[in-house]
Amino acid sequence: MPKSSTLAMILAGGRVDELNVLTHHRPKSAVPFGGFGRIIDFSLSNLMNSDIWQVSILSQYRSFSLINHIGTGAAWDMIGRDRQVLVMPPYQGANNEGWYRGPADAIYKNLDYVQYNKPEEVLILSGDHIYSMDYQLLLDYHREKNADITMAFTRVPKDATGRFGIGMLDDADGETGGRLTRFWEKSAEAESNWASMSIFCFKPEVLYEVLQKAQDQDWHHFGREIIPALLQSNCKIYGYKFNGYWGYTRTINEYWQSNMDMLGDNPPIDLEKWTFRTNLNHRRICDNGPTLIAGGGVATNTMIYNGSEVYGTVRNSIIFPGVQIKKGAVVENSVLFFGNIVGENCHLNKVVSDLNNRFGRDCTVGTTGDYKKAEVTVVGWNNVIPLETVIGAGATINPQLAANRWHKEVGAGEVLE
Repeated sequence: MPKSSTLAMILAGGRVDELNVLTHHRPKSAVPFGGFGRIIDFSLSNLMNSDIWQVSILSQYRSFSLINHIGTGAAWDMIGRDRQVLVMPPYQGANNEGWYRGPADAIYKNLDYVQYNKPEEVLILSGDHIYSMDYQLLLDYHREKNADITMAFTRVPKDATGRFGIGMLDDADGETGGRLTRFWEKSAEAESNWASMSIFCFKPEVLYEVLQKAQDQDWHHFGREIIPALLQSNCKIYGYKFNGYWGYTRTINEYWQSNMDMLGDNPPIDLEKWTFRTNLNHRRICDNGPTLIAGGGVATNTMIYNGSEVYGTVRNSIIFPGVQIKKGAVVENSVLFFGNIVGENCHLNKVVSDLNNRFGRDCTVGTTGDYKKAEVTVVGWNNVIPLETVIGAGATINPQLAANRWHKEVGAGEVLE
């Protein structure tokens, strides 16, 4: 296979406060998703499926889990001649040293790496979104228009425009895209509902010039500062329209909903159709035995991965490897990460539980009413929840609490820390 002319750079280093305890010890891109993968796997799988093999991952916040997950890149075929994936944290040195101050600053501090690779295009991606895209279609459009920059956009509800960078396109190319004419960064006054997906394709020479100007102006963000400024120049910026599923997953509710979007007869997220890959050596997923649904165990509309044991009832849930659900327990509308143990006669409803939590028998966690109206209850990792504990809907449990921090009832919406 010929060497790709495109260099991909994945921005994957940030913590998202809205995801709360799930990102206390990992970047959002490394948060487990979908029963066995990580959020960054979607960007990596898209690159693999788009035949883009030169990839760097710019990481900053608590990088260990991300580095451990990426490994050599072999899981995505990114190993061998003209193929590589590199994790590039910030560094101290004579020049361009220090923490990344924003997405544009992160790219700027690695321009020597970009120039060394001599790409024809630089594709900059966010590593924390859920979607399936053939990047070659965007690249084809970028080349066809001889664009300086091409951005990917997707429609969002009108009442959500204040959360995103919003572009107005001239629609000269219909459903494919158009030239970007205006841009609003997280403004409720935006006159369009095409949201930026934080995907940018640059001509390298334009990228070099833009980032040097950004340093001179002390700008560190593409959407907030650079794109609006470039629209006042002669820069040719185009928007490519994406009409598939896009999970922003910036809040706990969005994260939970994206997981639920994998369930049902015709789910919006179909990992098999998307040709999704993950590193099955991470946490030794591949070494787990088959799932056991024992006598009396029931699982309906649920994704359960290898190494799990079900003696109770599971409905409408995502169950990662190594989970145990004991006799009489009911888990519904929930996401349980690796190694959770749900004790006898527990009831979990609309819960996201991080790694290695142990729920003592007779616990009630999450909503006891209509789950559609309830907030998600989130339990941080490595907790031992005492027997008969009641944790209300929308409560948050910090990771690894000491035994003396627990009490029998945690109220709805309460934070236990």
